[in-house]
Amino acid sequence: MKDSIHKYFQVGTIHWMSFPPARYDSLESLQLIARDDFYDAIEISQIKDDALRKATKDILEQSHLKVCYGAQPRLLGPKLNPNALAEEDRVLAEQTLLEALDEAEYLGAKGIAFLAGKWEAAKKEQAYSQLIKTTRNVCKRAAEKGMFVELEVFDYDMDKAALIGPAPYAAKFAADVRSCCSNFGLMVDLSHFPTTYETSKFVIQTLRPYITHLHIGNAVVKEGFDAYGDMHPRFGYPNSANDTEQLLDFFTVLKQEGFFNAQNPLVLSSEVSPRPHEDAHIVLANTKRVINRAWALLEE
Repeated sequence: MKDSIHKYFQVGTIHWMSFPPARYDSLESLQLIARDDFYDAIEISQIKDDALRKATKDILEQSHLKVCYGAQPRLLGPKLNPNALAEEDRVLAEQTLLEALDEAEYLGAKGIAFLAGKWEAAKKEQAYSQLIKTTRNVCKRAAEKGMFVELEVFDYDMDKAALIGPAPYAAKFAADVRSCCSNFGLMVDLSHFPTTYETSKFVIQTLRPYITHLHIGNAVVKEGFDAYGDMHPRFGYPNSANDTEQLLDFFTVLKQEGFFNAQNPLVLSSEVSPRPHEDAHIVLANTKRVINRAWALLEE
């Protein structure tokens, strides 16, 4: 592809995945990304320390990066479930998402992303109704702020075991929410396609009207091997599903389905994390090399 990828997408990375906070200094890693003009966007999450949040805001304001806010860790860490059948548990999840909107706004993000919670087959319809309630309430608050809400589509039976869910079910959910909330969309992730037993073509064509945000990454879906599940190892990791070839296919389908929009480019972020024995800086470089190679191979 002769045109730069930056013409059609705002290329980003997920800060807390690229540089796991348990191993890397938050401000130093944020500065590294902010100084790298390969990136047009960055995805951040909850910052509990007031001074650190202020310092983060200062860096982001200088950077000209598009700021995105992922509320997924706010749910996964304390195991909150936005589709919990017990109303008091559902409300706890909703409350942290409403708080996420405030923090996102402060940091310069125009919306938040989250994921559905775990579910039980026998009570799937009730869980679906609870998730609709949570999502509509959060979208209503977001609309008052001029903000957007996105649900990330996860696996339903492998690791996260989230209610949403395979692509057709995600499409149904998005249509139901969009019937009253125009500020809602879906986030799809190449690294989740193997975990839902789907292909880029199937997911993108099925969810086309609702996709507002893109992630790319890798997964190991062979049981018994390192990084099995939703661990987001580097591209080309041993026994994994995605590398340059799969990313090229992803780009090809996006192009065929009309997602190359120079006037209003979607965010396309890498969700790749170093394994405990790996160096985050090298893994980040690996990711950029794979993106560059796949893009170079994309036909006009």
